[in-house]
Amino acid sequence: MTLFVLPASVTVADAGTVVRQALGALRAEPTAHVWEVDAVALRDFDSSCLALLLELRRQAGERALRVRSAPPRLAHLATAYGLDFALGEIVAVPSEPERHS
Repeated sequence: MTLFVLPASVTVADAGTVVRQALGALRAEPTAHVWEVDAVALRDFDSSCLALLLELRRQAGERALRVRSAPPRLAHLATAYGLDFALGEIVAVPSEPERHS
C-alpha cells in the first residue's frame, strides 16, 4: 500500500505542487494494489482539491484509491459535484457535535 499525506492546504495556489508530490509517491511504489491518501491535516481547501483527487484516481489506474480521515466538508463537496463515485472510497472524519451553552 502506498500512503500520501495531504498538506493542511490544497487550494488553486497549492494544487500543482501537491499533485506532483502525490504522483511521485504513487510512482515510487508501482506494485502497490491500494493507494491511500491521508487527509487528516487538510484544513483549507477548495474545489481544486477534488480536481487533484480525480487526477490521482486517474493516475492510479487499476489500483484502488482510498481517501482516509477526510474532513466532512470534502466528502460533502465531492457528493455535491457528483464526484464521489469517481474518487474511490472516501472515509470522512465524523463531525464533532455542536455544543450548546
